[in-house]
Amino acid sequence: MKYYIWTEGCQMNVADSQRVSASLEHLGYVNTELPEEADVIVLNTCVVRQSAEDKAIGRVTSFKKLKDQNPNLTINLMGCLVGVRGAEKLRERLPYVDVFSPPSDPGPLISHLTQGEIRSLEDSETARRFLMMDEELQLPAAERGKTVSVHIPVVYGCSHACAFCIIPYKRGVERSRHVGDIVAEVRSLAKQGVKEITLLGQIVDRYGVDVADGPKLGDLLRTIHDVEGIERIRFLTSHPNYFDDDLIQAIAELPRVMPHIELPIQAGDDGVLENMKRGYTQQQYRDLIAKIRERIPDCSIATDIIVGFPGETEEQFMETYRVLEDLRLDVAHLARYSMREGTVATRRMDDNVPEEEKMRRFRVLEDLQEGIVAEINQKYLGRTVDVLFEEKVKDRWKGRTPTNKLVFVQSDDDLRGKVLPVTITWTGPWSMQANLFEQQLIRL
Repeated sequence: MKYYIWTEGCQMNVADSQRVSASLEHLGYVNTELPEEADVIVLNTCVVRQSAEDKAIGRVTSFKKLKDQNPNLTINLMGCLVGVRGAEKLRERLPYVDVFSPPSDPGPLISHLTQGEIRSLEDSETARRFLMMDEELQLPAAERGKTVSVHIPVVYGCSHACAFCIIPYKRGVERSRHVGDIVAEVRSLAKQGVKEITLLGQIVDRYGVDVADGPKLGDLLRTIHDVEGIERIRFLTSHPNYFDDDLIQAIAELPRVMPHIELPIQAGDDGVLENMKRGYTQQQYRDLIAKIRERIPDCSIATDIIVGFPGETEEQFMETYRVLEDLRLDVAHLARYSMREGTVATRRMDDNVPEEEKMRRFRVLEDLQEGIVAEINQKYLGRTVDVLFEEKVKDRWKGRTPTNKLVFVQSDDDLRGKVLPVTITWTGPWSMQANLFEQQLIRL
């Protein structure tokens, strides 16, 4: 028996697909890269933008022919296209799909394949043990011993509801996972050779907020910090409102927690931020960045920015420009605003910034940020830094610094999973090149 998985979207979806793979392999299925060979096809979907939803619909429609040829084929539609309440309408539209699964829940598929023996992986203690019975099944077979870095969801859903975001309506209210379950997963992954974990949440620094007197993200970082075998810990994505002093202290005091922080601002103008329902001002964001840099001087900071939000004027856009210019952050993930049915912005605002103007603003920020990152990275030239190597790409090994800078090194040795000092020999805005420190010593 074989399974095929198609994954689109964020790191949370990648983690969800790994969980589905592990569950299917527990039932005796093996992975195939060819959907024509599969007995089970899983499509893990994203709908953060309309283009992603259209792509998902097109992909699942393309498998109808396979279902016609093989009525015993099981097709499972999963993820944000299904959402927490969307299965009924999709059943009418896609009658050849056998199973509809909400985000992060392989339960409906496993229940279907086991004829109801295992119903819900979230609620059933039997199902919880099902995933933990054999630690070797925590990663899909093809990834065991090869995967260096893994994303681990720690809080599902979102309860913040920014005006532009569809995720709360698709993934439901936030639910923090038990600390014990997370630690058990980390230990299992470490035994399989994983060296780096990234804790995931739509708003990861709200971990534990939904649990009365429960541990917060800083407490979770301290708990998993000493798991043997794990070299590096990261987390994303954070929200400025919940990035508290204790979390900053945890990053500063824990050497295995990497000094790289994902902290979206989304816009630099207070009026736009209010319309987005972000809950902070530009100055509060600036003050938080200053506090982080004071306590963690060598940290890198990434942000997200949306241009062309409904009603955004040229002057409001220039406020965003000035914030980015002043703060000089290491990464800026840029996006042009697009309407999403069901969001507050779609219901209450007009998408009145022309697409041409959105693209112009996007390019302006893109050019600004490229120059900023080139300057930041140039300071690494000649420095020796530790790099965790992940995989070989053509003839070069790819790895990352503690601050999440991408580094390439040429070596005939097997560097996978090793943390090694390198000397930076070239820098660009998006990556760096280096020599292994030992090679540098030999040349000298």
